[in-house]
Formats: sequence, structure tokens, C-alpha cells
Amino acid sequence: MASKKFNNVYIKDNVSIVGPLEKEGLLDNYDFAIDDYYYGEKTFEQAEIKMQRVVIDNLLNFNKLDEKKIDLLLGGDLINQISVSGYNASSFKIPFLGVYSACASYVEGLLIASSFISGKCAKRVIVTTSSHNLNAERQFRYPVEYGAIKKGTSTFTTTGAVATLLTNEETNIKVEAGTIGKVIEMGVKDANNMGAVMAPAAADTLYTHLTDMKRNINYYDLVLTGDLGEVGKNIFIDYLNQVYDINLKKYMDGGCEIYAKNQDTYAGASGPVAMPLVLFDKVLSTKKYKKILVIATGSLQSVQLANQKLGIPGIAHAISLEVLK
Repeated sequence: MASKKFNNVYIKDNVSIVGPLEKEGLLDNYDFAIDDYYYGEKTFEQAEIKMQRVVIDNLLNFNKLDEKKIDLLLGGDLINQISVSGYNASSFKIPFLGVYSACASYVEGLLIASSFISGKCAKRVIVTTSSHNLNAERQFRYPVEYGAIKKGTSTFTTTGAVATLLTNEETNIKVEAGTIGKVIEMGVKDANNMGAVMAPAAADTLYTHLTDMKRNINYYDLVLTGDLGEVGKNIFIDYLNQVYDINLKKYMDGGCEIYAKNQDTYAGASGPVAMPLVLFDKVLSTKKYKKILVIATGSLQSVQLANQKLGIPGIAHAISLEVLK
């Protein structure tokens, strides 16, 4: 079975940092913001490493924890061989597991962390992720200096980082269950339309979760997908209705909740940090929702394979959260 219930797993705290464009958008509950993409460093890659380090440092400081009190650090990003997370991890004397599911990496980290804590193999685990617009653009598309014209289906990689502390000590946010997604490839070859790539995987994971857990869609106060954007969001809703006969109403996509309409970010936000920014800075801060299903979405593409005109695989992982207080 792809789904599993967890015992005694809670989210204790989260620290976030956002980029220049993100702080001018729809988010307003982040912890830190940077004024330029270099963040005082020589390169964009080093700026992203610094963002991860800052959120982890402050997560430890806010909770008055020493590195020795953390059993495991999980991290993933978009840059080759998750090098940002690896370089960042070298700053901490904490056992490290690197994870990669593209923009679904953060929830993959939550699934692994929850399994360790639920299985009594760890007491405290930090999950971190990040993305940087100019790093991702250079790796997956074109450096922004080229001025390449983009399609309206394209998404805009979010600049930011988060670090989340999970623990076996009860808090007001419980990690109740999770579902590991399957890789779905529907023949979409356009690397500029990640929403279409990921939407079927998100639908499959949602259906699998509900089936495994013997729940209907009304069990949740909100379904939050990761970064489908405006295009993928509409495909997801239609696909669910036509293929699985699920009429989704209480729904939000992280990619549609970061930038204002006048910021010219095409179909919306993307990147592994997009969903957790919206989850903590908007969804949980409203205290409106008690049962939340988070479905992170990832496009498992590479430049080389996209240029070979292969269909792009998509992945989606889910975590069920309960707000207790």
C-alpha cells in the first residue's frame, strides 16, 4: 500500500526566507527576505546555499536547540545532484539524507522524516528545501540574460528556502498520514508546460490516498497542491472529475498563491519551496483549516532528455496534516 498512517509525528516550527519578487507578492508571513538575488554572495548558487543555512540556523536558534539534538537532516533542491543541499549540509554536524523528487522533494522529505519518527528511530528531524529563480532558469531553460521569450504555460521558479522541525513531542500540527506517489508519464514533451506534466500524477496520488485511507474528498477542509500553476490547476480539476469522478471544491494550488497578477510570472510559481511557503505563510497562519491534504508535485525532467523529445515523467507525494488547536 502506498499510504501509511503515522504515530506521534508533529510539526514544531518552520522558518522561511523569500526573494525580492516574492516579498512583493501575496505572501506576508515569511520570516526573512532578501533584497537581491546575490544575497551578498559571489554567485546565485552560493546565495541559495546561504538561504538554506540561514533558515536552519534560525530554526535551531528559535527553538534553543543544539545541532546535537537533531537526529537527521533531510534536504533537496533543483540544482545538479542536489548540490545546494549537500553544500549546506556540510555546515552542520547532523546526519544527512539528500532527497530528490524535483518540486515534490520537500514532501518526500516529510514522508521520510515522519517514518523515522513514527518508527521511533528519531526524535527530531529537520526537513529543508530551496529554489532560486536564476539558478533554475539557467539549468532547465535559458539564462535570463538571453531574454528568451516564454510560453504562457511556463511557470516562474520561486526564490526562497524553508526549514521545518518535526518532532515526537505533541504540538498543534500533527502529521497524520502520507502517500508515496507513482511516476506518471502521459506523453507531454513540452518542458515549458510543467503543469500538464504533473497534473495526472497529482490526481493519481489523491485518488490513491483516498482509496487507501478509505476516505472521501469531503474528509479534508482543504487540498493544497504544490506548483501546478494556473494551467496545471485547471487540468488537475478536470482530470479528477473525468477519470476519477471526484469533484474538487475545497482546493488551492501553491503556484497560484505567491505572485500578484501584475507581476508577470506567466502561469504562476514553481519550485520545491513554493508549496511550503504557501502552506506555512498562508494556509496554516489563517487557522481556518483543520484537516489539510498537501500534494507536492514534481516534473522529473532533464535538459538532455527533454531535447531527445521523450515524454516527461511527473511525480506527486502527499502528506495529511491535522491542526489540533
